[in-house]
Amino acid sequence: MRNGIVLFTSDRGIRPATLAKAAEERGFDTFYVPEHTHIPVKREAAHPGTGDETLPDDRYMRTLDPWISLASAAQVTSTIRLSTAVCLPVESDPITLAKSIATLDHLSGGRVTIGAGFGWNTDELADHHVPAAKRRTVLKEYVEAMRALWTQEEASYAGEFVSFGASWAWPKPVQAHIPLVIGAGGGPKTFQWIARHADGWMTTPREEGIGDKAARLKEAWAEEGRSGQPDIRVLIAAKPTAEDFVSWEAAGASELIWGVPDADEAGVLTYLDKLAGRMGLG
Repeated sequence: MRNGIVLFTSDRGIRPATLAKAAEERGFDTFYVPEHTHIPVKREAAHPGTGDETLPDDRYMRTLDPWISLASAAQVTSTIRLSTAVCLPVESDPITLAKSIATLDHLSGGRVTIGAGFGWNTDELADHHVPAAKRRTVLKEYVEAMRALWTQEEASYAGEFVSFGASWAWPKPVQAHIPLVIGAGGGPKTFQWIARHADGWMTTPREEGIGDKAARLKEAWAEEGRSGQPDIRVLIAAKPTAEDFVSWEAAGASELIWGVPDADEAGVLTYLDKLAGRMGLG
């Protein structure tokens, strides 16, 4: 299994480029950042962790732009993959977002993986004119439209939420197919969506029964006639046991995603050294 690092970015603490460079030097495979465009002060949406409208901490309202953060990381690295955990594509214009992601893939030499979510904060989605009940449909259309722009010389798309006529758009990504991994709670609707439109699943930090859920994802994958196996990435929120590693490997997990503390540069790098040592990296 590969090992990735996720930084819950904010306008304080270690900078994304600094951590990405350090992670690459220590042998980590992927660098992840999150996304929230803004947090409405008055909300009805319940946070998955707290169970109500309260937030676990204030970083949700302080996150940096993910694509600018990853671009800064791309400039100081050469091999580590650049990803999101997770981004919210439906909160951007799909044509300009396709341009941003294609540019990042072009400038990084083909190192982008998209980790996307449907969006738990429905109040945030509403400010972007995304109907909560339709957010999966909106994301499907965004993905299809962006892939058209990335792969076709003259791209067009006609959907309920995205529509544009024949257009030119360069640069094209270096990768023929930019991987898309969906970060969401494991359930039938999510697994069917992934099997139809994505390349894999990223667990939530509090996901339980990953082995059983991975098996159900693989069943949905086969039912859709997909070849190969889905990419399964485990987002780790607590110190794992030896049994956890065995279970994740048995589930076919391709990558473990480790968070770093919300601390200054020295504190984060000390933690990173300890983590790399425990994982036998470097």
